Amino acid sequence: METKNILKEIHEELLELAKNPNNVKDYSRFHKDGKKHISLASTITRKFYTEKFRQIKHLNRKQIFNLCEKLLEYKDDSCRGLAFDWAFRIRKQYTKEDFTIFEKWLDKHVDTWGSCDDFCTHAFGYHLLMFPEFISKVHLWTKSKNKWKRRASAVIFIYSARQNKYLDEVLKITKSLLSDEEDLVQKAYGWLLKEASVSNQEKIFNFVMKNKSKMPRVALRYAIEKMPANLKKQAMAKN
Repeated sequence: METKNILKEIHEELLELAKNPNNVKDYSRFHKDGKKHISLASTITRKFYTEKFRQIKHLNRKQIFNLCEKLLEYKDDSCRGLAFDWAFRIRKQYTKEDFTIFEKWLDKHVDTWGSCDDFCTHAFGYHLLMFPEFISKVHLWTKSKNKWKRRASAVIFIYSARQNKYLDEVLKITKSLLSDEEDLVQKAYGWLLKEASVSNQEKIFNFVMKNKSKMPRVALRYAIEKMPANLKKQAMAKN
């Protein structure tokens, strides 16, 4: 089947699935933007994404990325999720040049915390782990006017943190974001510290204790979530 027909078929099938109220969920309560966020349930999309990848897995990296970009143009949550899913499935084929492609996707197509986390904890996060020479560019995101890019600067390191990599960079990124006033950015770097604490509890605890006067309570709570009760008590104690 031609790629143009594949995309048309995919979009039509997603629309058909969305007609069944049992297939959709209202995620609005997880967002604070006052907008409705109703989309296909993750249990439905995961199965759908896997089935559709079988149709295109014979294609090369460039062809699959081209399909992903066309899916992103639909401006539909499920199509966007499919694009990010496919991009991650071909991660072993990534090249350095893909950073430019992924950053363009981040700028143009990420506009919710869900899409930011989906993309950055998987495809983009894996790319950064493979090509750490781009870390300096990610540091620039912490100063972006785009809150999703600032959130991404922390979330993109979660994949590496789970592999116990780049701890120094994790702490540098976090330090750059400490005073960020955006709640979703605060939660992002708190989450990053939490993931890093699994393999580096003492270092993360010491970092938290040194900087907790500057950290919003929401970020602090996220950061210490996986720590023992006695350390949590110390961290939460007022100075």
